[in-house]
Amino acid sequence: MRHRGSGFPWPAAFLASVFLFFVSADGQAEDAAAFFKQNCAGCHTIGGGRRVGPDLKNVTRRQPDRKWLVDFIRDPDKKLNGGDPYAAKLLNEARGIRMPEIPGIDTALAGRLLAFIEGESGSPDPGAKGEQVSDKPFTAQDIALGRAIFVGKTRLANGGPHCISCHSIVGVEGLGGGRLAPDLTKVFERLGGRKGLGPWLEAPPTATMSPAFKKFPLKRDEEILPLLAFFEHAARQGGVADTSTSTFNFLLIGLGGAVVLLILFDLLWLKRFRAVRKPMILGLDARGEK
Repeated sequence: MRHRGSGFPWPAAFLASVFLFFVSADGQAEDAAAFFKQNCAGCHTIGGGRRVGPDLKNVTRRQPDRKWLVDFIRDPDKKLNGGDPYAAKLLNEARGIRMPEIPGIDTALAGRLLAFIEGESGSPDPGAKGEQVSDKPFTAQDIALGRAIFVGKTRLANGGPHCISCHSIVGVEGLGGGRLAPDLTKVFERLGGRKGLGPWLEAPPTATMSPAFKKFPLKRDEEILPLLAFFEHAARQGGVADTSTSTFNFLLIGLGGAVVLLILFDLLWLKRFRAVRKPMILGLDARGEK
């Protein structure tokens, strides 16, 4: 049956559909690449070697069960807590560091991530192999700058929050740091030295830090390297931060501040009451009423 005179350009519509299909595919690939860079590259490379987590090159060959990979990407704890042997093997190789659950990831995005990893795995020069952190020896100046960045004496170039807001670390006097997040005294060792910790600081994958530093990333040479120097120095000192001392200091400062405020209020109100009572007494004396 022919549709003469309909005037609808069927060849043009077909070409437009094909064009939109490829544009959509390219957009999805870019979406997966951007997501990997922001949420996965802190712990993984594709062809660049192990970081905190494994190198993901050819991961779909090492674990051919695609559904298993999608489920693990979406909810790692479910596999780990369920006693899955392959998940337990990955956890052991990562020195007990669990892959965090990534907010906003669904089955479709997990599938696109696997497709992106497969594409990068077949590339002779994958873009996601990651840049290497400088291996230059740390100096005393690097350690001092890293400490200043940690405690907030040196402002971050992009305006991000300072480490001491949420973390503690050995050797920091005064209030000692926050307790919202873990103590960082051993973080240099825990995340595999500068090779693992450096990329992690560039794109922190945790639910707390990712939103904070997505818009305010740390600068590699000016901020990350000094922080690495300070973390390495803290790890060599050993021990953990003494939070009991910082808690006592906090209570002492709070109590002292309260006492000072009470004294100030007392002085202000004392003068005010004198100003009210004295004229009343003088007025009564003038009328002879005693």
